[in-house]
Amino acid sequence: MKISKHFSRKEFLCKGNIKGLCSCNFDTVDIELIKVLEDVREYFKCPITIYSGCRCEKYNKFVGGVKFSKHRLGIASDIHVHGYTPLEVHTYLNNKYPNKYGLGLYDNFVHVDVRHNKARWYA
Repeated sequence: MKISKHFSRKEFLCKGNIKGLCSCNFDTVDIELIKVLEDVREYFKCPITIYSGCRCEKYNKFVGGVKFSKHRLGIASDIHVHGYTPLEVHTYLNNKYPNKYGLGLYDNFVHVDVRHNKARWYA
C-alpha cells in the first residue's frame, strides 16, 4: 500500500517478523519523516532503499539499537540513495535542515529521524 508518491508502508515494516523474533507488524511511520524522505528522493532523483524503518523493542534489541531508538517510535529510517554516497546524502540533509532532526552518517547508509531537536553523529 502506497503511503506517498515513492514509498509503501511495507518498506518501513519491522523486520523482526522476518527474523522470527516477533509478529508485531509495526509499520506506522510518521508523516513528517515521509515528507523528508520524499524530499531526498526528489532532490537526488534516484530510488531510496530503506535499510531499517520501524522496529519493535525485540527487534531493536536484536540489531543493537539504543534503548530509546527513534525507530521504535516510527520517526526514523536508515536509508541508502542509489548512486550516491552516504556522505553526499548526509551533507544534503544537514544543509537543508541545519537546526533540527537527527542525522547519523555510517559507512553504508544515513540515519535520519524527525526528532524535534538537532542531533548529529558519525560512526
